[in-house]
Amino acid sequence: MSALDWLNSEAFTAFGQRIIWSDLLGNTIGLAALALGWRRSLWTWPAQLLSGVVLVAAYASAHLSGGVGKQLLVITVALWGWRQWRLGRGQAQDGSVAVRFATWRERGFLVAGAVAGTLAVGGLFTLYPSLSWSPWADAYIFVGTLVAMVAQARGLVEFWFAWLLVDVVGVPLAFGSGLAFSGLVYVVYFALVLWGMRDWWLRTRTPAKALEGAPA
Repeated sequence: MSALDWLNSEAFTAFGQRIIWSDLLGNTIGLAALALGWRRSLWTWPAQLLSGVVLVAAYASAHLSGGVGKQLLVITVALWGWRQWRLGRGQAQDGSVAVRFATWRERGFLVAGAVAGTLAVGGLFTLYPSLSWSPWADAYIFVGTLVAMVAQARGLVEFWFAWLLVDVVGVPLAFGSGLAFSGLVYVVYFALVLWGMRDWWLRTRTPAKALEGAPA
């Protein structure tokens, strides 16, 4: 049995749902990455990269091309985000990465990018139905994840809001795709996101050197 076959083999069955290893391992690592992000640890990025590598197999098994593409983007952005945080480390009073709210201009770019990206990717998936059985939901998650990670890399509190919006669609899509563990993890993500959002929000009120965004 190859490594890919093993990753897409059944780990166990729970409540009538088949849980595969890639779904289980990738999302468990993803949860750890989110917790590390809340703590503003540089290790959040290697964890996101590893999670993306494993989840490529999970989404490929569910024939969700958007999910596969999303994880490939996660891998790419994780490398960039790691560099950004390394450059920005030490800008907060406790020696970690400082966080801040985005400017209205930055928010405009994030929203415009999310809308334009979703329309473009959704249109592509609609034009080629073999790429995804749920083109618009898949495109929404694909682009929303990218927007969230870009905001996280720049230390923006809005990163957490973007994850909340991704979760709203991600939970039903994961269950509908047969990736039950992904669906359950999205629910846990929701709780962690609320916790992380509160922590980052409070940190913006403490005196610290503002992080205007590390060099691109």
